[in-house]
Amino acid sequence: MLKSGLLFLLLSFSGCAALLFRDIEQQSTTRNYDYTKYHNMSEISAWMEQIVKENPGVVTSQTYGKTFEGRDITLLKISVANPDGKEKKAVWMDCGIHAREWIAPAFCQWFVREVLQTYRTDEKMKEMVQNLDFYVTPVLNIDGYVYTWINETTRLWRKSRSPPPANCTCYGVDLNRNFNANWGTVGVSTDCCSNTYCGESPASEKEAQAVTEFVKNRTKEIICFLTIHSYGQQVLLPYGHPQIMAPNHAELLEAGTGAAKAMTAVHKQEYEAGTPPEILYEFSGSSKDWARLAGIPFSYTFELRDKNEFGFLLPEDQIQPACQEAYAGARHIITYAHDKFFTDSNNAGAVSASITLWVTALTSYLITYVLE
Repeated sequence: MLKSGLLFLLLSFSGCAALLFRDIEQQSTTRNYDYTKYHNMSEISAWMEQIVKENPGVVTSQTYGKTFEGRDITLLKISVANPDGKEKKAVWMDCGIHAREWIAPAFCQWFVREVLQTYRTDEKMKEMVQNLDFYVTPVLNIDGYVYTWINETTRLWRKSRSPPPANCTCYGVDLNRNFNANWGTVGVSTDCCSNTYCGESPASEKEAQAVTEFVKNRTKEIICFLTIHSYGQQVLLPYGHPQIMAPNHAELLEAGTGAAKAMTAVHKQEYEAGTPPEILYEFSGSSKDWARLAGIPFSYTFELRDKNEFGFLLPEDQIQPACQEAYAGARHIITYAHDKFFTDSNNAGAVSASITLWVTALTSYLITYVLE
């Protein structure tokens, strides 16, 4: 009997220890992942899988398209239930639409980590996560990104890896000129060997098709669209065409300028906000412009570090400060959009309730004392 009892205790302890060690191992995987290094696509995919495993009920993954070379285009969805059962809105973020801009995927990973680490203790982030779902695509142009990791000769590849059209030998399309937003009008090339080749038709590329299909089915849900690029230290708002202005240009500029100031404040690196024709150059067919035309009220492109010292070859020792700056800017815009839809609507509801109460009281008074 004593032996049986000891055996039971040993087995129970072994089981508990195994569970404990498993939990510690999962936690250490997240902690040991180096967010200050650039990671290849295999490492990023493994990280995505681990993030889902370590955050059950909060993070899920969803494949919403395939690249030309057959790779899955996958996003992470961060979502918790709203405690009051309110209808939620959403934020879209994609990184790595241009293959050589490695700091962009690094930031998407940083952003996911920051949200997951802070939403339980930071009251504002907790409120926003309860009201907003986050769709984050760490690498959109996966074929191009994989190609940049082959060797030094491919490191600065920008476009997708789709085959050339007839009578041309150059691969790929500039995905940020391929969206159906004043496509092919300004700031693009019809030469398939150009880095700004816009493709044969709007959304001809599988990656652009995937984003278009996913987002257009959620335009009533998504209130903020952020696409992350480098370099130039800018917050770009719609539109890239010089003769078109967004109907809510003033608030786009207000939120974008606030984001640029927040980014500048982190490490005293200067960021500016404006439309591309104002502070960069004119171009059409961008995902940012398409999202605004599709009805998403807050749509921006972030151009992260630097200002042409290292360009697309930003050293790894600048990943952390660049991501800290980008996070400050993203949080500012997300907070702005969130408060417009939730705080303002709550205030409007309170005002409406007050008016209803006042009208009811006045009507009662008139019936009782005036009309009798």
